[in-house]
Amino acid sequence: MESTNTFDRDWVAYYNAVTGRPPRDTLLATLARFEAENSVNVPRFAVDLGCGDGRDTVELLRRGWRVLAIDGEAEAIARLVNRPDIVANRLETQVSRFEDLTLPQGVGLVNGSFCLPFCPPAYFPSLWEKIVNCLVPGGRFCGQLFGDRDSWAVYSSMTHHTRSQVDELLQPFEVEVFDEEDHPGKTALGEEKYWHIFHIGARKR
Repeated sequence: MESTNTFDRDWVAYYNAVTGRPPRDTLLATLARFEAENSVNVPRFAVDLGCGDGRDTVELLRRGWRVLAIDGEAEAIARLVNRPDIVANRLETQVSRFEDLTLPQGVGLVNGSFCLPFCPPAYFPSLWEKIVNCLVPGGRFCGQLFGDRDSWAVYSSMTHHTRSQVDELLQPFEVEVFDEEDHPGKTALGEEKYWHIFHIGARKR
């Protein structure tokens, strides 16, 4: 029988737990590649999916990017826009769930830090297609996907992938960063969890 378990997270508690944490390593590695190549053909316009309270958005703004920050939780956007370190004149925000998401064209970077697995499986293929299609050639995706051995794979409301499925998703890209985590650990809230994560940085062909 198919599982009908739905993942339920206290997002306010999560935001409180991660307040003040630095930007994700996948984002920093990807930004370093942009800066090394110094291309004028890729717009410095980023979409930060699942932006939360803005740990990655703030870094993008600090480096001169224009950012569309999107989260499914209005609380996240409220926390983001009220940060004292926000460069507001280059920031747009949007409250949207993955299943309702519309992305602009001409994007240079899509950042999806630890958020894409929370897209329901029925909507993930469409979401990924939107991500790929919004990026200009030479644009990049960075973020995480969860593997099939992750302990949250029991939740039918979440999307998990095998390594071969991840490789298939990345066909439109030149993969620049790929790190697979596969070990027991804890969540930001201190819960025991088995992590199976793919950390990705990739350049669109």
